[in-house]
Amino acid sequence: MKKGNQKVVFKDYISNQVLLLPPNLEELIEANHPVRVVNKVIDSINIDALIAGYSGGRTSSYHPRMLLKVLVYGYLCNVYSSRKLESCTKENIHFMWLSGMQQPDHNTINRFRSERLKDVLKNIFAQTVHLLSKAGHLSLKEVYTDGTKIEANANRYSFVWGKSIKYHQGKMEEQLKELWEYTQSIAKEELKDTAPIDFKAISPEKIAETVNTIHALLKDKEEVPQKIKQKVNYAKQRWAGKRKEYAEQEKILKGRNSYSKTDPDATFMRLKEDHMKNGQLKPAYNLQISTSNQFIVHYTLHHNPADTKTLAPHLRSFEQHLKTKPDVMTADAGYGSEENYQLLAKAKINPFIKYNYFDKEQSKHFFKDNYRSEYLKYDAETDTVICPSGKPMRKTKEYTRKTPDGMTQHYTSYQAESCEGCELRQKCHQSKNNRTVDLNHTLRHLKQQAKTNLLSETGVYHRKKRCYEVEPVFANIKHNKNFRRFNLRGQNKVEIETGLIALAHNLKKAATKGN
Repeated sequence: MKKGNQKVVFKDYISNQVLLLPPNLEELIEANHPVRVVNKVIDSINIDALIAGYSGGRTSSYHPRMLLKVLVYGYLCNVYSSRKLESCTKENIHFMWLSGMQQPDHNTINRFRSERLKDVLKNIFAQTVHLLSKAGHLSLKEVYTDGTKIEANANRYSFVWGKSIKYHQGKMEEQLKELWEYTQSIAKEELKDTAPIDFKAISPEKIAETVNTIHALLKDKEEVPQKIKQKVNYAKQRWAGKRKEYAEQEKILKGRNSYSKTDPDATFMRLKEDHMKNGQLKPAYNLQISTSNQFIVHYTLHHNPADTKTLAPHLRSFEQHLKTKPDVMTADAGYGSEENYQLLAKAKINPFIKYNYFDKEQSKHFFKDNYRSEYLKYDAETDTVICPSGKPMRKTKEYTRKTPDGMTQHYTSYQAESCEGCELRQKCHQSKNNRTVDLNHTLRHLKQQAKTNLLSETGVYHRKKRCYEVEPVFANIKHNKNFRRFNLRGQNKVEIETGLIALAHNLKKAATKGN
């Protein structure tokens, strides 16, 4: 018997023929191939939580570890369809090796992805991050955070708009009030003992009751115009149902400005990757990631298109799943808010986060003839603001303002004593009276701290590094992996896809670095 490179040759002495045995798949796969990294890492993690999701008796004939390997390697190879993954387990030697020559069908693969991984994938991802950290590939203490929007698998032209709901509800309440007032003028005697009605946020049941009362009083009165009767009939048929529909839509919105009818968890956002090049809003999710050495350390998905409001939940999720928090966080100006600066200070995380005008402030011409209120000099000893002409502006009042997120901000108002005859008045302000400015001293102090951090030697290092930390990861996911649109629908399933693409990205990178 003679062993070749990829085959075994021996002679059948009965038929006197030379026979060839099939090659061993192990011999066909390179020693440093990414599929071996996927196999090694998935074998190293604890999947007890995943196995616990299977009930005894009617369990799957395929081991969840094998299915997880097939899915992760599929996303590594840009194969996202369950039907294509089924074909790969029959035709591709890497998938055949991973699956041990088993051939799960597309329904099994899709069920495993959509249902079995729902509550466990983030834990699996966190385990791989810790493994990569121990191997020296990444750091959990210095991270770079940014966000991108990925289009949802939803109809781009069927949506529910929050402002539209408010408009139509207001219109309905206004018209109902007009009909009620008209009915009172026609049927005073019948309605003299009727309690007053609050038409603001009126319930569907109350709408139905009120419209039925109006219909009963007006239907037999000859002096009522036909147009009014038609309107009452229309209201009787539609308004209660519509009010109930609006209430259900508002529950789905949960404070958002919009959602897609085909994926209610998706919010309409403006995307950079606009397939129609017309700036239209598309249903999407806001993906936030923290990276280290271009590895994804953590990921979260958000309904809010603004990055500013995503940092707090992203950081909470980071601590929850990785059981630690970073010492240093670097991000762009989209995260530079009073709330975020205070959040990081409370968590004792050193921030290198720009605020909105930081880059412009680096220009030597920026402060020339700049009379914006935040750049006026402040004298803490006398509690006065120095106007551009060098005169003091006295404090007039203090007040608080709440942000849409419920955070309380404190402001102080200062007013100039006399702007009349000032040479700088035309450049300074356009008000007819003396200039008034409102300052948030807390935010001014936080911005000054941020500026000191950003201009330090360490700050310059992190600012430069941020450009080639997070952006290449997004470029790899969207361009190299061609993952610009989710394949599944719903927050839970989309989070699973995000976890799989993040796992695939990390393992591919670990394979190229040498594991």
